[in-house]
Amino acid sequence: MQKSSLSELTEHHLTTARGASSGRSAQTLQGGHDSVLRQTLIALAEGQRLDEHENPGEATVHVLHGAVRLGSVTGDTCDGTAGDLLTVPDARHSLHALKDAVVLLTVAKTR
Repeated sequence: MQKSSLSELTEHHLTTARGASSGRSAQTLQGGHDSVLRQTLIALAEGQRLDEHENPGEATVHVLHGAVRLGSVTGDTCDGTAGDLLTVPDARHSLHALKDAVVLLTVAKTR
């Protein structure tokens, strides 16, 4: 068994993202490239984004801190704030930090 404090990780990665030239910080908490299930904590400083990319399977974004906008190539968007769970579209998509934000990305790779 393994235990992780999402509160501590959120604080750590948010501080790191704010000081990084990329405005980002991330850590895989569960799984990896060879696993079906992967959970990654991602921190983005306000205004930073993850550019448009493919969805490798079923995925959700749990907003732990701040505010984000999940956008799809179809033009659809969904805003989320702390406590929201967003379903990632099965299409190219991007994630934009409307405020300093930390999310927990959960992916079940099906492709």
